Amino acid sequence: MAKTVLSHHLKNYNFEAGKKYHIKVEFYETNGNGTIRLVWDEGKPDNTPQKIKDAVAAARKADVAVVVAGITEGEFLDRAMLSLPGHQEALIQQVAATGKPVIVLLVGGSAITMQQWAGNVKSIGHTWYAGEEGGRAVADVLFGDYNPAGRLPITFPVHEAQLPLVYNHKPTGRGDDYNNLSGQPLFPFGFGLSYTQFEYSNLVLDKKQMKPSDSIRIQLTVKNTGAHDGDEVVQLYLHDDLASVARPVMELKGFQRVHVKAGQARQVSFVIGPEQLSMLDKKLQRVIEPGTFRIMIGASSKDIRLRTTIEVR
Repeated sequence: MAKTVLSHHLKNYNFEAGKKYHIKVEFYETNGNGTIRLVWDEGKPDNTPQKIKDAVAAARKADVAVVVAGITEGEFLDRAMLSLPGHQEALIQQVAATGKPVIVLLVGGSAITMQQWAGNVKSIGHTWYAGEEGGRAVADVLFGDYNPAGRLPITFPVHEAQLPLVYNHKPTGRGDDYNNLSGQPLFPFGFGLSYTQFEYSNLVLDKKQMKPSDSIRIQLTVKNTGAHDGDEVVQLYLHDDLASVARPVMELKGFQRVHVKAGQARQVSFVIGPEQLSMLDKKLQRVIEPGTFRIMIGASSKDIRLRTTIEVR
């Protein structure tokens, strides 16, 4: 049995043993990105259901189940659907149905939607493309030998219909939500968890007003309120309240990763100067316009812990 792929279609054709056949393929490239593949299928049965049953049986015998799932991406491999391809979601759901704690490790370099199964698992880790030592790194995190502190450099949507979904969008008349779906992301830019928690407090500025050529130092306290030593990634966002051109609702202008022992606190400081305050005006000239700037400090773009304002005169 052979199957040919023509314009994303499969066609069955029976070949007799010992005979030769001439195959003619007509291919019309319409937009410069056309490709063609000839797929041969010997008609073997799909054993995916049995493989999932085997995985479920193994999970029932285990204390914890670890499911590794991933995506296919690359040049000319854009994804229209951001969910896990193939039968991976079914695998996760059926393993989770055993009642055993499930950890899902995702492999890939872009966002993945997971609304169908995220609520059924205990933990989700993103390994990206971890390289040769990736297995050791993941094992260290899973067994608690290392306290992770990674942060997402992109936004993970709930559904593809939310796209484009970015944290630093321009202010528009669009509402925050759809009439049939949340406008909020599944995981926002800058998001990440660890095995401990942190508290932000005592935001202090050395001055509230500055000239365009000046700088302001901002200091705050980060306390580890959990039971484990760990790293926190403190993120500084800025917004120009009234500019001559449309500016993003917030922009990441700095971040610091600090190690804090359990029960202890550390001082973290940022310097805001011309580099952080400048922008391109309507003539594409770099300028620093006078006015009020909103300062936001937090653990992600959606988890702002401290706020203040400064004025440029």
